[in-house]
Amino acid sequence: MKRRDFLRLGATAGAAALGAAGTPSRSALSQSAKIYRVGTLTVGPPIPPTAGTGRILIEGLRQRGYTLGQNLAYEARGAAGNVRQTANLMQELKAANVDVVVTVSYPAAAAAKASGVPTVIASGSGDPVKTGLVTSLARPGGNVTGISDDAAALSTKRLGLLKQLSPRLHKVAMLWNKDDLGMSQRYDASAKAAQEMGVTVLPLGVREPDDFNEAFATMDSSPPDAILMVSDSLTLLNRRRVFDYAALHRLPAIYEQDFVAHDGGLMSYGADQKESFDRAAALVAKIFQGAKPADLPFELPTRYLLVINLKTAKATGISLPPDFVALADEVIE
Repeated sequence: MKRRDFLRLGATAGAAALGAAGTPSRSALSQSAKIYRVGTLTVGPPIPPTAGTGRILIEGLRQRGYTLGQNLAYEARGAAGNVRQTANLMQELKAANVDVVVTVSYPAAAAAKASGVPTVIASGSGDPVKTGLVTSLARPGGNVTGISDDAAALSTKRLGLLKQLSPRLHKVAMLWNKDDLGMSQRYDASAKAAQEMGVTVLPLGVREPDDFNEAFATMDSSPPDAILMVSDSLTLLNRRRVFDYAALHRLPAIYEQDFVAHDGGLMSYGADQKESFDRAAALVAKIFQGAKPADLPFELPTRYLLVINLKTAKATGISLPPDFVALADEVIE
């Protein structure tokens, strides 16, 4: 059987094909004259098609007529935190003849843009105009479209939630990856929002795991009243260290994605990933049907979720007023 007749889930460079349980049969693939190929690229771990956002993407495509193992094949690549591998992984996807690549993170989107492959940004890339990924949201131009990020509004909301929880909030520590342009711009938006609210920012830019030790030492010497962590592969891979520090010092902390709250973070506020990846699937389907990314306007999320982990609050001795908890879209107990 030719290589193109296999469904593969690639993890890193040189990733092997899926096992028998994940490989479609010859008869299934032969049911359609055209096999559409979608790839995913992230600086973090590869996105599996059977869980989390990958499952949402695949289900969204199925609802639009593209079924895995019949007329749809899936390739996934993830750099596992090694940003330098992103471009090479994108070239693997290009060599696999993907029709569209769905990206998470600015480095992944930048690598996809450079490859010329039609690209749909699902999340995590910041403002695509400010980062130079597109010409405008209404008419992107080039090979990139997707879901945009309203960083200024989100930053104001997250800081407002911290202020509501801790009315005496004067200083907030902000953790972000200085090597990620999209996340640096999100930090800038957060710092500006804090200034407008009269809150001092303790900037804690990191570039590698060892930098978190320095960040924690800085907080020890200049204690903040709360923590805001900007999400990217580096901060997410080290999120448990942030959880532990916040718990030890009884600091309220807010994160950007709901799975972080499910994983032990105190609370999160951000775009509903189910909506974002379903809408990314809709854009992929349009490209399968012949649309050009250049002509597909960027979209903004319409649903944002506040998730509160009461279990974490109780374990760390942080008191959450009932009226604050009542604001949550989801409460983890």
